[in-house]
Amino acid sequence: MSKIILTYKLKAEVNREQFETWQREFDYPSMRGLNRVSSFVNHRVIKPLMGDQPPSVDYIEVFKISDLEGFIQKDMAGSIVQSVMGQFMGYVENPEFLIVEEVI
Repeated sequence: MSKIILTYKLKAEVNREQFETWQREFDYPSMRGLNRVSSFVNHRVIKPLMGDQPPSVDYIEVFKISDLEGFIQKDMAGSIVQSVMGQFMGYVENPEFLIVEEVI
């Protein structure tokens, strides 16, 4: 099982409620409907644990992917992900997509 972590900030003109409504109504059902996506959860960043500086990101998404190569080669190029990404990029700036693995 592979994991992808996605971090980003919302564009200045996008409000949180607007984005989260889109995510609940379109993004979650679309991405969770893909066979290779075992789990997809988004986390709203509230504040840093220490210090008073604003967080560097607004959201952190965590995907569990059962077949990373298939996801990259087939799902990423497919109409569902392309539709989600097209809309997603209208809401966010500086997204960073990271393939991660657990340190054991």
